[in-house]
Amino acid sequence: MDFQLSDEQRELRDSVRRYACERLTVVAGEIERSGEAPSAELVKEFAGMGYLGINIPESLGGQGLGNLEALIVIEELGRISSAVGFPVFESCVGPVRAIERFADPELVQAVVPAVCAGEKIVAIAMSEPAAGSALTDLTTRAAVEGDTVIINGAKRWCSGGGHADGYVVWCRFSDQPGARGIGAVYVEKDEPGLSFGRPEHLMGFRGVPSCDLYFDNVRVPRRNVVVPEGGFKQLMAAFDLERCGNATMALAQASASLDDVCAYVQERQQFGKPIVEFQAVQLKLAEMQMKVEAARLLIWRAAVDAEQGFPSISASSVAKCYANEIARSVTGDALQLMGGYGYSKEYPVERRFRDAWGWGIAGGAIDIQKINIASALIGRRFDQRA
Repeated sequence: MDFQLSDEQRELRDSVRRYACERLTVVAGEIERSGEAPSAELVKEFAGMGYLGINIPESLGGQGLGNLEALIVIEELGRISSAVGFPVFESCVGPVRAIERFADPELVQAVVPAVCAGEKIVAIAMSEPAAGSALTDLTTRAAVEGDTVIINGAKRWCSGGGHADGYVVWCRFSDQPGARGIGAVYVEKDEPGLSFGRPEHLMGFRGVPSCDLYFDNVRVPRRNVVVPEGGFKQLMAAFDLERCGNATMALAQASASLDDVCAYVQERQQFGKPIVEFQAVQLKLAEMQMKVEAARLLIWRAAVDAEQGFPSISASSVAKCYANEIARSVTGDALQLMGGYGYSKEYPVERRFRDAWGWGIAGGAIDIQKINIASALIGRRFDQRA
């Protein structure tokens, strides 16, 4: 058991941090003001840096590194802003990994190298108006007719909706109840019959587009089936890695806020001295540091235990739940310590506070993670409908 990063991992972290601070800070401000997603040119730049698909095999255009290296990169970019880090998040821990692991080889070759090259962005379409936490209630249908799959239904809260080039759409292939009839299909954005709702205007996540998706007899080749009927467990295994990415994005808001406030309290003077000299401030900084360090270790444990595969539902849920909770408290404490400056849009802390709340909703709300944790602890699933 070794809690230290290797020399190569530290070098990766430091190089990404330098690049992010020098190149992306101004970009993050522009994205926050405009609400526009990172440009295609910036995504291509990430590809040139080797950040897209860093944990995808070299044979598919990735770097062939591990999940831990991917999460290190995501944290450093997410510290600048959620929007800046989101394309790397999607390429390393998002639905692309489900395609890479489970899809037909022809589909893998058509999608994954293009993502790693910055030529394609893929989003996940899971939730529906009546199926969020109760995901097995989804009603979007996929009917297989010969070599074609016909999709009908609607999806909601799709991060990347209307902006991504393709979508991994979770569908019901039959009337089998619950999870048994569920699989997933890959759909390109320009397929006839696929349309998009109005862009969502959210409390945070500016620069991370979101909208509803509508499927009206959308027809795709059968080879676009990522996971067939009955593959819900495979889909959730891939989603456990996405939970770790979500946790890392939440952690990034907390760790960057802590850095911001540490600099602030040493400069800000009240009653004739820097406010860091007050014991109340010292105690709060210590509490914030403990939370950040604990969250990072839980996330890294989940990633390392999984090696190149997918983390367990227990480890990923613990990591996500804790990181989501501490991100809210740490960014809130940073905002309070900075007073009016923390509340001002001239400083990034208020943005990080808003985004921290979003990460605790996206990818499975905090309370759902606690149900997963209890289920793993007791050794059985609980029927929430009983």
